[in-house]
Amino acid sequence: MTDENKKENIKVTLDKASKNLLEADLLFSNGFIDGAVSRLYYSLLHNVRALLITKGLEPKSHEGVLRVFSLHFIKEGIFEPKASHVFAKLMKYREEADYNPSYIFIREDFIEYRKEAEDLAYKIKTYLIEKGFLL
Repeated sequence: MTDENKKENIKVTLDKASKNLLEADLLFSNGFIDGAVSRLYYSLLHNVRALLITKGLEPKSHEGVLRVFSLHFIKEGIFEPKASHVFAKLMKYREEADYNPSYIFIREDFIEYRKEAEDLAYKIKTYLIEKGFLL
């Protein structure tokens, strides 16, 4: 994959992340907290996938994204361990939101998770800009 292909794939992936975040906010503002948590996770998933593209990595599973992110960006010291914890937590909560009808999320949960996801997405985009993959 050439750098130009990487840049285009990163742009498309970040566009998807932005749409997922908008969906999360719309769901939240209409009282659908479970759906908002789920879409928030997908927004962060696409942000992390955009980051992995910089190294030509495209894992096929959610767990694979977490594993590869941890190996290539956390273990190498590019991102702090907290970043993988935020991603792993949202991955778990997405599963709870989608599949566990007895798990209850409240508005404050979403607000907290969104702040954490937003902080990580900002760090990812900053890295992408610094490395010349994003304008």
